[in-house]
Amino acid sequence: MSVKFIESHQGATRHSMQRRGPRMNSRVPVRIEWNTAAGERIQVAAHTRIVNPYGCMIVLKQSLELEDRVALTNVAAHTTNAAVVVWKGGARPDGWEYGIELVAPEMDFWGLEL
Repeated sequence: MSVKFIESHQGATRHSMQRRGPRMNSRVPVRIEWNTAAGERIQVAAHTRIVNPYGCMIVLKQSLELEDRVALTNVAAHTTNAAVVVWKGGARPDGWEYGIELVAPEMDFWGLEL
């Protein structure tokens, strides 16, 4: 009896999907906030490296996990949006690279024409 194995693509995550929208190298000052497992509220000043209408890439010295929920504030525009960590890159001398996806993005969140 022979058995065929069929590859399933149903388990594809958003990390393997194509990017949405144009990306722009841009250094925007941001504040990122999250709660630790112990319930402590952490606030960290950072800046973006890349932005798009749906999120950004930032670098932090602190370690976050995939799917962590955070609040991301565009300091220059004084706007805040709920967000999720969707990608974690390797450690770099200045910290970890993170892909952050805005939960309910407003197309003018960055104050840039994208």
